[in-house]
Formats: sequence, structure tokens, C-alpha cells
Amino acid sequence: MRRLLIPIAFLAATPAAAQTLRAVPAQPASEADALRGVEVFLVNEGEAPVTDSGPRQIEITAVDGTRLVLERAPGPLPTVAPHGFAKARYVPVGIAGRAVPPTEQHAAADMPEGETVVQSSTGSSGAFVERFEPHEPVYGAFGLKDAGGKLQVSLAFRPFSENAPLKLGNLRFAYTQTMFWALNQPSGPFRSTNYSPEIYADIPLDETTRVALGYRHDSNGRGALDSVDLNRVYLRAEKTFDLGGDWHVDIAPQAWFYVGQIRTAPDVKDYFGYTSLTAAIGQRDGIKLSLTGRGNFETGKGAAELFVSYPLARIAKGVGFYIFGQAFTGYGEALDDYRKNDTHARIGIALTR
Repeated sequence: MRRLLIPIAFLAATPAAAQTLRAVPAQPASEADALRGVEVFLVNEGEAPVTDSGPRQIEITAVDGTRLVLERAPGPLPTVAPHGFAKARYVPVGIAGRAVPPTEQHAAADMPEGETVVQSSTGSSGAFVERFEPHEPVYGAFGLKDAGGKLQVSLAFRPFSENAPLKLGNLRFAYTQTMFWALNQPSGPFRSTNYSPEIYADIPLDETTRVALGYRHDSNGRGALDSVDLNRVYLRAEKTFDLGGDWHVDIAPQAWFYVGQIRTAPDVKDYFGYTSLTAAIGQRDGIKLSLTGRGNFETGKGAAELFVSYPLARIAKGVGFYIFGQAFTGYGEALDDYRKNDTHARIGIALTR
């Protein structure tokens, strides 16, 4: 459990807010722990509301004695009620007496402009690594009989930095591919694949609330005669509730409408519907349970999918993935069989959750 610590010093605080707004950060264990982000409570000790995001920089001392300079991560200005508080997120940008090299800074503090170059099977390869983000879970899970294997890769990419003009820093490109492996058949073919590119704007409203507006295309990749594809414009809201003790709850309702023509599968809307809801509860570096439900209220058809994950590093030190369980019931797990009502359970590993 981290202790709350009144900061040693305020650097570049807003003069008006400094009179009534006090920043009280959680005390990280070390510099490495602080790289994940430090939660700071902005306490309004005055008698009037204050609209301010707190001091730009503060100094704190970690549990191991390291003196850190923290900088406020980008985000909207909160309005703090009299004698109330708001939460802000800070990341380390230096250690007292020296600056932290860019490679050690947290991405939210300053996104590097250059590429990262590493050795690969083709020699040296480069990527803008700091611009990639997890999107949907990346996993491989396997079940008995016709459940087979279900493999998913998913990522999002930020083409513009946080401070880009016209709010372009909110833009994301994402791609998810879900493959169904028929391990119960002699040759073990991949019987179906869902392809899902999308583009969306991810807009933070405060430290715990975001909205996303985007376009998503889902396809089974077939030809003109047996193609199943969906084109949707969606609006999603995401809210995180801090339960204390590193526990949190995430709620994400989503609604969409279909665009374009659905030629070979005009009834697919009856099974996918127009809304979904995801609810998750988890502990940082601990167990996480996530449940998503979607459907069509008029037809009564829909689906639910459950994810359960636990970091193996808690069991075997140094292991960098999760043990993962996945279960699905309802219609449309694979687009090829969207009219089929299936129930499957699988277990495997996940790289993101």
C-alpha cells in the first residue's frame, strides 16, 4: 500500500490556485515504480471552486530515498469543489540533480519523435514503438472438441503526438484479427477469420472518463458470394471507478449505426444489434474479469463474452504474460457462422488484456 506524501516542493505552480489547491501525491516505491505514473490528489482547501490542473511539476521522495521530479500528464482542467478533490496523473521527468534521458521517460510525459531500432530476423528493424497501444486483448486460447483454438491480435497506433494541432493527438488507427483454429479436424485448418480495421478519436474528458467516436469495418474476408461484412459508426463512453487498494471498475457502453449496404447478409443486424456494454473489475498486477454483452432487443438475439486473466509474474518471477480464460455464448463469434448459436470455453495465454 502506497503512503500519501505532501510534496517537498511545487515547481511552476499557478499562483492563484496555489493558495487553495494542494497537491498530495501517492509515494512510489522507486523510480521504476513511478514510471507507471503517480496518482496525485488535488485538494481544494478554499471556499470557492477552483478550475486548475495543479502544479506543472512537483518534487517527491520515493520510498527508497530517490528524489524525483514529476510532471503533470496532459489532460483537461478539472474543476475542484470547495473542500473537495480531483485526481491527476504525473510522470517522472527527472531525478533531483539530473534529467532523465528520453528513453526513460514515460510516453505520456513526452512522446519521442524518432524511431526505435532493434535487431530482427531481417537485420535491423525500426518502429515508432511509443506510438503503439494495446487495443483489444491479444491472446491464444484453446478448448475441447469444436471449441478449437481462438487466436487474436490487436493493436492501436497514434499517428500524431499529444500536442499536435487540431486535437489530432486523439486520433487512433486500430486493427484486430481473430482466427478460429479447428484443432478437432485431422488437418487442423483455420476455419474462419474476422478482420476488423477501425479509425477513431479517443477523447479524454477527465482522468477517469473518455469518449470515443469512430468507424469500424468487420469482415470475414470472403468473396462476393459468401462475404459477410459490417460497417459501423460508433460512439463509446468509458468510465473508471477507483475502489482503492489498486482495484478498479471499468464501464464502457457503446452504441452504433450501420452504414453502407449489407448485400449478402442483410439480417446480420438482427444478431449483432445496435448496442453493447462492457464491465470489468481488476487489480493492478492481479486478477481481472471482463464481460461484454451485445445484442438486438427486438429480435432477442445477441452474445456475451467473458475474459479472465492473471499475470504469471505473480507466480513465476520474470514471466511477461497472463494466464487467460475466455468463454463465449450466443450468436456471431465468427462472422461466417453469425446465425449459429454457440457456447465455447477456452484457456490459454494473453500478451495484453
